[in-house]
Amino acid sequence: MMGGSKTMSRLVSAVALITLTACTPADEPSPQPASPPTTSTPTPPNPADIGANELGLVPVLMYHQITPNPAGEYDQTPTEFRDELERLYREGYRPVTAAQYIAGDVNLPAGTHPVVLTFDDSTSSQLSFTDTGTVTPDSATGILAEFGTRHPDFRPVATFYVNNEPFGGDPRALPWLTANGHEIGAHTADHANLASLDAEGVQRELVQNVRAVAQAVPVRTMALPLGIYPRDHALATAGNWDGFAYRFDAVMLVGSNPAPSPFGAVDPGGVPRIRSGRGTVPFDSAHWLDWLAANPDQRYTADGDPARISFTAQHATELAARWQDRANPY
Repeated sequence: MMGGSKTMSRLVSAVALITLTACTPADEPSPQPASPPTTSTPTPPNPADIGANELGLVPVLMYHQITPNPAGEYDQTPTEFRDELERLYREGYRPVTAAQYIAGDVNLPAGTHPVVLTFDDSTSSQLSFTDTGTVTPDSATGILAEFGTRHPDFRPVATFYVNNEPFGGDPRALPWLTANGHEIGAHTADHANLASLDAEGVQRELVQNVRAVAQAVPVRTMALPLGIYPRDHALATAGNWDGFAYRFDAVMLVGSNPAPSPFGAVDPGGVPRIRSGRGTVPFDSAHWLDWLAANPDQRYTADGDPARISFTAQHATELAARWQDRANPY
């Protein structure tokens, strides 16, 4: 038994030694770092397959009041505005601001179409707040925000052309618009008929307005009150008064037709807008959306790649010279 015990002890010691040796870190394989997850950017489709046309027309829609009791021909009820947003979404339109449009900053999914939503006069029907500090649900901004929540691929942004003391003078309004991705544009201090003013008066109206608004955000575009130019059209785009200069990338009209592509024959000094309405305004938003739906080859259709501008070769001469390095004819 003594001999057997010694033999058994030697076997146990040997097994322990083998086990210990097998488990020493020196003999373990080195841990390998985890491979980073692979991500890939989807390749945009062939422009020809989706009929891309980035030299096509862009609807720039102009709204005033969103109210249950419309008083003007450019007004809509909350229900009508919601219905129009539903139509835009259903037909593949996606919003960009006026500043993005005029800069050619139109980064949209392939096959979709830009639309610019603009609001004049900075009324409380466009933006107001409840007693708890939330945006009023039936205001234009409230409707847009709720629509964007239900449709995450519809960025709910617009351009608001404001006068001094906008939205009832509520100090929360301009910061809220900026924080939520909206653009704030100029509409003169007092909604002036610019043609009735001399050159100094025109520049005073615009400088006072820009000064008031620029405390919240830089102002890049403006809309002519009543659609009326000053006698010197150039003063709508640039000027100075009281030691303060202004310059706008685009001046918006009260026109009645879609705007040219930002890459084509657009005139920054006079961008046409389509008037909203309730079927009473000739060539209103419903008229032009119907027309664009019936003539899809005429509207701007994105190719999904912001680094290039796609269009059929037959339209190559329509591309403005400044954009030639991004041309992608097919």
